[in-house]
This record gives sequence, C-alpha cells and structure tokens, in this order.
Amino acid sequence: MEQHIQAPMSEADAKKLKAGDYVYITGTIYTARDAAHKRMYETLEKGEPLPMEMKHNIIYYMGPSPAREGRPIGSAGPTTASRMDKYAPALLDLGLIGMIGKGKRTEAVREAIIRNGAVYFAAIGGAGALLSKSIQSSEVVAYDDLGTEAIRKLEVENFPVIVVIDSEGNNLYETAVKDYCDL
Repeated sequence: MEQHIQAPMSEADAKKLKAGDYVYITGTIYTARDAAHKRMYETLEKGEPLPMEMKHNIIYYMGPSPAREGRPIGSAGPTTASRMDKYAPALLDLGLIGMIGKGKRTEAVREAIIRNGAVYFAAIGGAGALLSKSIQSSEVVAYDDLGTEAIRKLEVENFPVIVVIDSEGNNLYETAVKDYCDL
C-alpha cells in the first residue's frame, strides 16, 4: 500500500503503517550516524539533555556527501542500521517514532519498536543521488565537529521509504523471504 505521512510523525500515523508499505515522508527529519548516536548515548548516561527532541521525530541513518552547487545536500543514501542498534532502544524509549536505514535490526530494537509504537523504514541503498532530490534543505543542528556525521535537520518532500518493521513487530525481511519460499 502507498502512504503519505508528515514528519514529525504522529502515533496514529505510525500505527497505520504496515510492513511492506511504500511511504512518502514530507516535513522535518534528522540525520545521525554512529558517532552522533554514541555521543547522544553518552549524553543520556550523564543525565544531560539531548541536542534535539526525540518525541515524534524520525532519524535517518545517513551522512551526506558534499553538496553540488545549487543543491542543499550531496548524495544522501542510507547507512547500515545495525550499527545504531546498541543506542536505538534508549532513543525509542524517549519517543523516537521512526528510523530510516538499510539492513536488519536486532531483536532488542524490534522489541523497542513494538513497546513504543514506532516504525523502522528502509531507504534504497545505492540511490543516494536520487534520494537527495527529495531533500529541500539541510542544516547542522548539533555536533558540527563530527563533519558528515553531525546531526542535521532536513526538510524533505515525498522522501521515499519502505516500512520494514511496523509498530506491531511485523518484519518485511522475514515475511518476504517466507512468501518467496512459499512460491
């Protein structure tokens, strides 16, 4: 099924998405990769506030290449989500409602997705130049010293993703294999 959602995303929108849905996101999302996640986790351990609100937000696991002239961002493809799995449950428990990456997630992340009514989306790896066309603006909001791994605020329009793990824990990577084997 094809869905169009606004970001930040409401709990109602998260709950209506099902594994396998094609989704187009419009609004504000944030980027964060390994180094930013590690720093956010350390910040939480110290009891300090994070540089951005988690509630209802979506984090895209991406570090862009330099922007070409006249563009807000360079190639913007997803990175492997499992590298953030150590940190994701804590952020989900703070209200993070969506994550965008590529690849499988651990059972701990799946359980946190269910517990918090969140969603894991996949963006198509290798299509970073195409994905960047949906990004209208990019602004570093935290950890500028991390370069491409800094946290960025992106304004996106019809950013294409696929629901991999829905709020009920249904996992497209598992059901698609089963469906294929049943053929």
